Amino acid sequence: MLKERILVVDDEPDMVAFIQDALEDDGYEVLTATRGDEVFALLGKKPDLILLDIMMPGLNGLDVCRAIRDKALCPILFLSARHTEIDRIQGLAAGGDDYLVKPFSLRELKARIMAHLRREQRAHRADSRTLLHDGELTLDLNSLTLFCREQEVPLTLREFEIVQLLALHAGQVFSREQIYEKVWGFEAEGDSATVTEHVKNIRAKLAKCASGADFISTVWGIGYKWQSRRS
Repeated sequence: MLKERILVVDDEPDMVAFIQDALEDDGYEVLTATRGDEVFALLGKKPDLILLDIMMPGLNGLDVCRAIRDKALCPILFLSARHTEIDRIQGLAAGGDDYLVKPFSLRELKARIMAHLRREQRAHRADSRTLLHDGELTLDLNSLTLFCREQEVPLTLREFEIVQLLALHAGQVFSREQIYEKVWGFEAEGDSATVTEHVKNIRAKLAKCASGADFISTVWGIGYKWQSRRS
């Protein structure tokens, strides 16, 4: 069984060594970097999760996250001494999946790592299946069709692609810009504001068949996430 690979990025060597020892004791393979610009070369080793400090000289953690977010699909957990609400919002808006304030307990760090890796494993299993079931909904990933209680929900292709992106990464927050880039592509000529209208249309269609369940949740100031009904 392959070990999960974790990339630890922090400009404090003692912190890096402390986390590396703790994670290697738990059986993880650990890659390390002490500068933001070192991350790019390490992406080729395909880390399963990245622990990223924010306050680093040169290229800080937020800049690194924005630069790699579309190349690294793995979870990115920020580690930072900055603890205000706006700091956390900026971290999530930059593409991070979680935010842990220093000083943190090693037990909590390990628990969050395990939770994110389990979520990724579930998403990969869903990706390998033709059908994804979530509460009253069923996504047919082969025919690009959404069903509610076996009745087809009439989605456009873009609407289905938004649902598929969010549902396969349930609980992960995506900004409007991220959704636009992943669904419409980098070359598209348009505005991420169109995502808001598409989400509005999807919600209206789901409300008619899914007992009013709001599967797509708004995370104010950041974007949207899928509220899974899976047990």
